[in-house]
Amino acid sequence: MKKATVYFPFFIGVAVALGVFIGSNLNFNNKSVLFSSNNKEAKIKRLINYINYDYVDEVDTDELLDGAITNMLVKLDPHSVYIPKEDLQQVTENMQGKFVGIGVSFLMYQDSIAVNSVIEGGPSEKAGIKAGDRILSADNDTLFGKKLLKKAGVLENEEGTILADRKISAAILKSLKGEPETNVNVSVYRRTNDEVIQFPIVRGEVPLKSVSAHFMINSSLGYIKVERFARTTYNEFKEGLEELISKGMTSLVLDLRGNPGGFMDIANSIVDEFLEDGKLIVFTKNKRGQVDRSFATQRGSFEDGNVYVLIDQNSASASEIVAGALQDNDKGTIVGRRSFGKGLVQQEMDLGDGSAVRLTTSRYYTPTGRSIQKPYSNETPNAYGNDYVERIHNGELISRDSIKVNDSLKYTTPKGKIVYGGGGIIPDVFVPIDTLNTYSNKLHGGLNDFTFKYIDSNREKMQTWKLKDFVQNFDTDNKVFNKYVNQLDLNVPMSPNEKENLKRYLNAFIARNLFDDTGFFMITLTNDNMVLKVLELENEKNKE
Repeated sequence: MKKATVYFPFFIGVAVALGVFIGSNLNFNNKSVLFSSNNKEAKIKRLINYINYDYVDEVDTDELLDGAITNMLVKLDPHSVYIPKEDLQQVTENMQGKFVGIGVSFLMYQDSIAVNSVIEGGPSEKAGIKAGDRILSADNDTLFGKKLLKKAGVLENEEGTILADRKISAAILKSLKGEPETNVNVSVYRRTNDEVIQFPIVRGEVPLKSVSAHFMINSSLGYIKVERFARTTYNEFKEGLEELISKGMTSLVLDLRGNPGGFMDIANSIVDEFLEDGKLIVFTKNKRGQVDRSFATQRGSFEDGNVYVLIDQNSASASEIVAGALQDNDKGTIVGRRSFGKGLVQQEMDLGDGSAVRLTTSRYYTPTGRSIQKPYSNETPNAYGNDYVERIHNGELISRDSIKVNDSLKYTTPKGKIVYGGGGIIPDVFVPIDTLNTYSNKLHGGLNDFTFKYIDSNREKMQTWKLKDFVQNFDTDNKVFNKYVNQLDLNVPMSPNEKENLKRYLNAFIARNLFDDTGFFMITLTNDNMVLKVLELENEKNKE
């Protein structure tokens, strides 16, 4: 079987792609009156009955209905989506910030499940499972080799493909996850002792972090990376913010790049940490013209501090609420590239059979009154999703001057700054995409496998490293880097820039395995153009 890396958070993250949404916490009363039986409902039921009883071939009417609902929603807007019952649990877990399981992240290494890390305080750590263990079975389910492929329903022609990875991961999760306080007997092979060990584990709640890193870049500048706005995000953010303040932080880099959004009220709570009492954060308006405004409340922890918000073309929804609220209130500096442009609010509605629909119920507006929803057309829905390609072609990822603005959607902040609606948040300070400091798929190929294999072979020695020492001193003689490069079998020599960048990412991947995402970002941010721009802005500010 072809090697394939399968990270637990990735498959949870797939659920997010089913529909980035903003939780509006709207309440709809007397829905029984709205949705009582009518002629249209009877028409659909009659059609299903005809297909069930009279159609010439056997048909899965559930699948047919799922497809019909999906096609119906496509006619509305790009963010009204249907979530089948088999996907709803993962979507819900991701946005609630927790799931019930044994508490490990894993990857497929060769034909077995290798424990990549054990979540601190989780069921597996309490039971005694360690990073590097190979999971052989869970109760009566064999989880390696051909039996795992068979259990996952992987066909021979699918082996080594992304589809096979997803099937395998789904099969593994089905065996390891379950109801709270249920037992599962996990059998693992531990290489260090060359023995098979049985672990009885009681499943429990396992956190899914949405704030992946927080640390001090220098003595006064802190950094917090927010991956999405889940139910637990504000508490994670607040904890990181308070810790950094205690270490002397006076300026903060809030990294929202690639953040697809989440709950609106969580975004509002985070903004509230920066704005004075009574400042407008965001307002929504529904089809009936009802306006709902959200204001800053109690004194926030960082009202007197300086904040830099990093955004890019993949920062959407709740990320744009944060950036727009701070920009419109003349608080801090927005750095990066124009954000995605999602100004529609969705509410999740139960369809009664375990499935749900996230339906657009209102639009949101930044404090100056601008809608940042980019245009969309039901006639050309693919054009909406291909917006990134269009941005490449029109040059706006390289040059701020290529960003098209509509003068009729021009707004002014209290301090006189001009901002625009109609399609995302345009940053105060533009930073082009770094086309030179990228690495090709050829250079990147096998990086996860190499990283795991290297750590697995040197685990006892690697676990003695401390994060700060690792960042400064790991592989200064390039022995590990050269070992990785030698296995790439490159036809063309790397440029000095490619070598430097690849070494940085190799070290960052190893650091992620040893120290979680904090290690990864501490290394990659040393040559991050947006962070370098922030440091430049900080230096200029300190000279004033």
